[in-house]
Amino acid sequence: MPTKNQLIRHGREEKRCTDRTRASDQCPQKQGVCLRVSTRTPKKPNSALRKIAKVQLSNRHDIFAHIPGEGHNSQEHSIVLVRGGRVKDSPGVKSHRIRGVKDLLGILDRRKGRSKYGAERPKSK
Repeated sequence: MPTKNQLIRHGREEKRCTDRTRASDQCPQKQGVCLRVSTRTPKKPNSALRKIAKVQLSNRHDIFAHIPGEGHNSQEHSIVLVRGGRVKDSPGVKSHRIRGVKDLLGILDRRKGRSKYGAERPKSK
């Protein structure tokens, strides 16, 4: 506990808050190039293989982005669009890639939640 004299001399230091969206430059989406595509296992209670990609954004930031949905056609040097949204059980993964835009294809034959996975409307008979 500082004395009154110490507070007069130095004052209190403001607590610095870190910016969670440094890489995005306050933009809703950013374009980037895939550097590496890999899988990663999630944190403790969960068990799976999360598909992630290291992406270099147009502002030269390198980030890890999650690839949502089942299956993907992504590989190195593919151009992708990245949005925000962290993956709770994968440390360091703070963004998602947008399906059905640029080089990342949407999911075929998906009927529910199609807009999130770039799936087209099924043909009705």
